[in-house]
Amino acid sequence: MIQVEHLTRRYGAFTAVDDVSFSIGRGEVVGLLGHNGAGKTTIMKMITGYLEATAGSIRIDDLVVGRDTRAIQARIGYLPENCPVWPEMTVIDYLDYQAALHGVADAQRPRAVAEAIRRTQLGEKATASIQTLSRGYRQRVGVAQALLHAPDIIILDEPTNGLDPTQIRHMRELIRELATTATVIVSTHILQEVQAVCERVLILRAGKLVVDARIDQLSQGSGLRIETERDPRPALAGLAAVRSVDAEGTSGARQRYRIDADPDHAPDVAEALARAGVRLHQLTPLRRDLETVFAEVNASGDAGRLNRAGLAAQAAAAVDVEEVAHA
Repeated sequence: MIQVEHLTRRYGAFTAVDDVSFSIGRGEVVGLLGHNGAGKTTIMKMITGYLEATAGSIRIDDLVVGRDTRAIQARIGYLPENCPVWPEMTVIDYLDYQAALHGVADAQRPRAVAEAIRRTQLGEKATASIQTLSRGYRQRVGVAQALLHAPDIIILDEPTNGLDPTQIRHMRELIRELATTATVIVSTHILQEVQAVCERVLILRAGKLVVDARIDQLSQGSGLRIETERDPRPALAGLAAVRSVDAEGTSGARQRYRIDADPDHAPDVAEALARAGVRLHQLTPLRRDLETVFAEVNASGDAGRLNRAGLAAQAAAAVDVEEVAHA
């Protein structure tokens, strides 16, 4: 559905987005994750047609951003990080105005506004002036305007920003609901939000895409860490579940090893060591998750790319800079 190829955006000598490529299928819920300044907002502005790419292309089905920007924008609901609202307007008047801008027919507009208010739980604030609303309620208004025209692509930039725990829970439920009828892209720097609602994650660092993986695949590369009093490798050599054993260092008289094996095989490892008379002081399962992958990406000093297939290489080290993105 969405095909991004070699996307690049430069501001003079500064490259905000650097040769990024990915595709998103219909109905996917994808998290765009990275520190502030990683390039997330710039990519979303280019997908929505509010910012021109320096190089590369963006396709939505048979439409191309640039040639078919207006048609693409009609299919997208977009919540910018700082959603522009008219503070002197009431919620319902603002949404009615936005529905008109989205091209919702006059006869359908009241129903569209009412449905957006219901889905974002704005009923008690519908007649309130926007300037009187809290940050969390203003965020809901921003989400409501993105839903008015029933888009098949919804892009949310920091959708839980400023929300309290109850509002965050509702926002997550709303995103799951939206995903039943639309493709959803959620941009955030908060790991928990990606883990809570997304099935796939794209991690950016300094404008480069360094991870493209399904959340359930991030456990690849898990293993075991053990501490023993002597080399355990001869004892584990015949164990089919163990792919490799690597020394990691010493701690006093103990030796520490990393075992490439599924953590579920920890009992087999312990039994093999006991049979060989290798005294085991510690056995720790090592399970990868989004948090560990994100930490590795941002701590690595080696160039590379972690991808959906293998998550094998480390990300390129680079200095984080302030992202400059003006439509």
